[in-house]
Amino acid sequence: MQVVVVVPEAISAATLTRKVCGVGLLERTLATAERAGAEEILLIWPQSIPVEQFAPFLCSPVLRKKSKIRVVQVRSFDPAARSHWTNLQDLLPDRFIWLPWNWVTYARALASLSDLEESPRNWSAPNWVSKTALVSGIASQPHAAKLPEGVAVTSDATAAAAERFLVARSGKVLDGIHTSFNRWLCRPAVRWLTHTRATPNAVTLGGVVVAIFSAFAFARGNYWSYVLGAVLFYIAGLFDEMDGMLARIKFADSPLGTYLEGFADGLSYLLLFGGVTIGLARQYGKWELWVGAALLVGTVLSVLITTLMRKRATAADRPHEYLGTFYRRLEEDSSNWISRAARQVQAFQKRGVLIIYVVIFTVLGGLPLLFYLATLGSHLTWTLAIYFKRRFFRQATPSISLRKIQASLEAS
Repeated sequence: MQVVVVVPEAISAATLTRKVCGVGLLERTLATAERAGAEEILLIWPQSIPVEQFAPFLCSPVLRKKSKIRVVQVRSFDPAARSHWTNLQDLLPDRFIWLPWNWVTYARALASLSDLEESPRNWSAPNWVSKTALVSGIASQPHAAKLPEGVAVTSDATAAAAERFLVARSGKVLDGIHTSFNRWLCRPAVRWLTHTRATPNAVTLGGVVVAIFSAFAFARGNYWSYVLGAVLFYIAGLFDEMDGMLARIKFADSPLGTYLEGFADGLSYLLLFGGVTIGLARQYGKWELWVGAALLVGTVLSVLITTLMRKRATAADRPHEYLGTFYRRLEEDSSNWISRAARQVQAFQKRGVLIIYVVIFTVLGGLPLLFYLATLGSHLTWTLAIYFKRRFFRQATPSISLRKIQASLEAS
């Protein structure tokens, strides 16, 4: 897939580098095209601006360098002029995506752009374009396609609208009602964080610090300290939502960040269950210590085995795809009753869901019940993790048949 981006003439460097959620406008456009799957980005650069000014964009840390960026300088370029496209036709594939340089959107929206066999009438928004239609001058036909998602940044007001758009769509496809509610609460803080030097990893560690205070509150062993601990654990969970949102908006996602987030989640669970164990033991007696020990062992095993599954199920540079891959395998294996049941209850293991139910159970006085359910669930989790690791992600041992060996010898 090729994406064509045109930088207009008589534009200032300040306009090209206008910050939208902490990332320069042109950098954001190129990075979005790259993450949408562009194999090549054709950047049409005006001759009135020295091409050396483009060098900083190529070195931008938000670019993964997986897309080839080809820069072509022209005296002037009008997308509505057929002759201007004719001069570039040797550089264009049969079909490509036209992406305005100031169009702010997200990768999924650009990747799912409506595929139309025509030349666009609206050059101010992204479109699939047919080179044949452009060069031959075929007029576009009216269509009822949905307008592409995004905001054209032309002023301070539209830049602010673009930031709200990005923050509102910084979740995941797999987000349920609980996680969507949590992310809605996080939007103001995330937008503010995009204008600071805070990194997603720093936000992740901030959540761990809040989880430590939550554990101390639970360990005090009375109702109001439990409520305080539950509220703090909920806030720590919001940090977990914010780090992912911030990473996607600022193109700061990385394999290290994914594994750090997983480690922070596991550590937060251990802090929670350790604090609850001490608090309930103070309130009800030493039996709770034995149950808590079983809970902590189950939690550690669950975290370790899930981490191994993540490494086996995904490429080394894309560990964030694990959940999507796992859920897809469960759906494909729905004829198996274990897979079908696991798919139904899997959502309750997400931290974004758990933090809500910790608050609900605690406020209603059901913390001991949650404690015992968590103990059962932790051991069920690692047991099923081993089962699905063998069922879905077993690495096949290489085997060579005698027929292949014989054919290889004959060929030599």
